[in-house]
Amino acid sequence: MINKKVNSVTEALQGIEDNMTIMLGGFGLCGIPENSIAELVKKEVTNLTCISNNAGVDDFGLGLLLQKKQIKKMISSYVGENAEFERQMLSGELEVELTPQGTLAEKCRAAQAGIPAFFTPAGYGTEVADGKETREFNGKMHVLEHAFKADFSIVKAWKGDEAGNLIFKGTARN
Repeated sequence: MINKKVNSVTEALQGIEDNMTIMLGGFGLCGIPENSIAELVKKEVTNLTCISNNAGVDDFGLGLLLQKKQIKKMISSYVGENAEFERQMLSGELEVELTPQGTLAEKCRAAQAGIPAFFTPAGYGTEVADGKETREFNGKMHVLEHAFKADFSIVKAWKGDEAGNLIFKGTARN
């Protein structure tokens, strides 16, 4: 069996390069992989597409990558607590894709389950559905959502074993 343990955050993030798409765990500021985010800042990777519940705050979480302009596109369900995010979005420096929270979670899950796309009623009749296929099921309209394609997924765990199984602690079990 391959030993999936790593000795440092630097080793864990080997292979992450410019122009990649990264899914990052966490909910608000809880359970975010802050050590990995700090290392991404140090690595100076740029043009990242980040998929995360939120965009951090100005001086913590993904806000640190935004300050250094390392993120080109943010895919999130909530972005209301980051002034730098707002500034970059309104100026056109940052591409933003807002996704309903349940849809965001399902797009992450579906990707790992090998499901390329699914229909959901969330977002029908809003900007979320613009340009997407829609279909009626049982008298209710649904939007076709494609699973995420990411190069890396980064989560914060309390500890892990050689096989890559992770244990989460407290409210970081999101």
